[in-house]
Amino acid sequence: MIKCVRKRDGRVVPYDREKIAVAIFKALQSTGQGKKGKADELALMVEEEIIKKYGQEMPDVEGIQDLVEKVLIDSDLVETARAYILYRKERAEIRKAKEVLTGVKDELKLSLNALKVLERRYLRKDEYGRPVETPLEMFERVARNIAEAEKNYGKDPEEAYNKFFELMTSLKFLPNSPTLMNAGTELQQLAACFVLPVGDSIEEIFDAVKYTALIHKTGGGTGFSFTHLRPKNDVVKSTGGIASGPLSFMRVFDVATDIIKQGGKRRGANMGILRYDHPDIFDFITAKSTEGILSNFNISVAITEEFMKAVENDEEIDLINPRDGKPVRRVKARVIFDLLVYNAWKSGDPGIIFVDRLDRDNPTPHIGHIESTNPCGEQPLLPYEACNLGSINLSKFVKDGKIDYDDLKEVVYTAVHFLDNVIDMSRYPLEQIDRMVRGNRKIGLGVMGFADMLIQLGIPYNSDEALQKAEEIMSFISKTAREKSRQLAEERGAFPNFRGSVFDQRGEPSIRNATLTTIAPTGTISIIGGCSSGIEPLFAVVYIRNVMEGTELLEINPYFERIAKEQGFYSEELMREVARTGSVQHVRGIPEKVKRLFVTAHDIHPEWHVRMQAAFQKHVDNAVSKTVNLPYHATPRDVEMIYMLGYKLGVKGITVYRDGSKSEQVIYIGDSRNRSKTTPPSVDLNLGNGFLNVDSEYSGGCETCTI
Repeated sequence: MIKCVRKRDGRVVPYDREKIAVAIFKALQSTGQGKKGKADELALMVEEEIIKKYGQEMPDVEGIQDLVEKVLIDSDLVETARAYILYRKERAEIRKAKEVLTGVKDELKLSLNALKVLERRYLRKDEYGRPVETPLEMFERVARNIAEAEKNYGKDPEEAYNKFFELMTSLKFLPNSPTLMNAGTELQQLAACFVLPVGDSIEEIFDAVKYTALIHKTGGGTGFSFTHLRPKNDVVKSTGGIASGPLSFMRVFDVATDIIKQGGKRRGANMGILRYDHPDIFDFITAKSTEGILSNFNISVAITEEFMKAVENDEEIDLINPRDGKPVRRVKARVIFDLLVYNAWKSGDPGIIFVDRLDRDNPTPHIGHIESTNPCGEQPLLPYEACNLGSINLSKFVKDGKIDYDDLKEVVYTAVHFLDNVIDMSRYPLEQIDRMVRGNRKIGLGVMGFADMLIQLGIPYNSDEALQKAEEIMSFISKTAREKSRQLAEERGAFPNFRGSVFDQRGEPSIRNATLTTIAPTGTISIIGGCSSGIEPLFAVVYIRNVMEGTELLEINPYFERIAKEQGFYSEELMREVARTGSVQHVRGIPEKVKRLFVTAHDIHPEWHVRMQAAFQKHVDNAVSKTVNLPYHATPRDVEMIYMLGYKLGVKGITVYRDGSKSEQVIYIGDSRNRSKTTPPSVDLNLGNGFLNVDSEYSGGCETCTI
């Protein structure tokens, strides 16, 4: 029996005949002979050849691949053998190009762009900025560090280390960026999401600015409600002067964020929130109508169901001075709503947050009220609270056209365990944050690769079947995560603020974590995982990726490429044609059934974006980050429809972005930035202008951010 195989980098891994079968199956598919049973039969023949050649010695990867070629040729599968040989050659060229372009050894068969993202942001570096660890070593560092929490509960970390290492290297789950960046380093700050209070005094405001800088330095993002600040021109009794209002102080936070880059690795990000009934609400809504203002902020108006009813009934509302709680003016709710709709259409800001829905689902109302979220809106938090996130890569759980729920259950269990350990291992920037986090122990387990999963299942994104699948899978993840959290509570104790929580009030069993699920915009971790972002649809089927300055690569959705080759309509010319817009809908030569399956964000009617968000929200403790992408020709009326639908379907917030509404996007048509074009040795595209171009860290969703 063959037990182990030596890889190219010298590592020894368990032998797995299924990997041989998959490689042969892909070669068979490329020549129109894709039958899994045939691939399994050939893999068994390869195994017999391995035993014959190596006996008791350990085979190596290159030797096994040589034997695959031999078996294919001996079986009169000459075309399949040729396809396999060409694939080996291509992979060798790609490995060489990766090392030349990134300086990073790739043991995990990651994409070139994933390696570049890892090299730029995640891998540890020496004093000259050169990587001193590989992606595999990064995962070893993180797994080893997070497993150390086992000692707090009298357990040997080794078993947890092995589980966590397998969890990440399989790319079935990845934690949020600060955990990958900082675990096992001097910083050791592992949470992504923070909310800070902003009180109505100079001391409180500038304390918050200082705390923001400390958080951004370690890789976190911050959210604030500025609702408690008195409006501009209001009286300041202590000085006899007049107040400058929330917006003036938001600019201070914005400048501080510009100066403090997050750990030198990513741009600082903030969420600024103001209630609809604040006297400065009109200035707030229009604050980002001029580009370049508050560039480090996403902004959202905190609205309520009561406000939306006033809009529907064309009623007036009071604007209230937060200093004394007294009304200062009455206005039509519709006037605020229309201005909000117009500015969201014009520039993508502000979004809306249903603040009453956030606080309604607050699991610890006895500890405080929720008034704000993290920068992308998916994580409602109490003042001084933080949360660490992680996402399951759903593209890894489709087997033989079905979801492998047994495998998914094990991954959910391990991921919840991992995220709970992260809380213990994280070093928070402030004592107040440390106390609040450990009191509630919130985690945010989410998903990515949902669009990829649907494609593998043969389900169009914009279909009722897709909505049903969203509810099915998120309900399963939520239920399974809750099971594991209750198991952890039995072993380690409930979260300290459990007494008085909604769980306690309902008489439910102890639970380890006050919240368990969140749908985040997965950004760079979905690039590392090689999957679609969060629950977003594909942003493009074929496009040009600006991997680094001067290097542009044609990226083709792997599922589309495989189907195109299997069904015989693949050609380089067709791929270039699709790359002009990223969409297949108006490209000749592609079957209608394939077009139906490979819909992109701009192919989908906005209603489907909102319905998908609502489907997931039904089974998510916190909130769902989802961008409703609109074409350039969309109207303010379209935005109004989206907001009204979100209100009726029970979402907790809505973000829209109309293509081209800002001059700077991370996805654009043509070489508008006048970049020089060179390509690595294995790529010869002659791309020219007029193609859909994507910045290196864009993976879907909002077209102006890569958070």
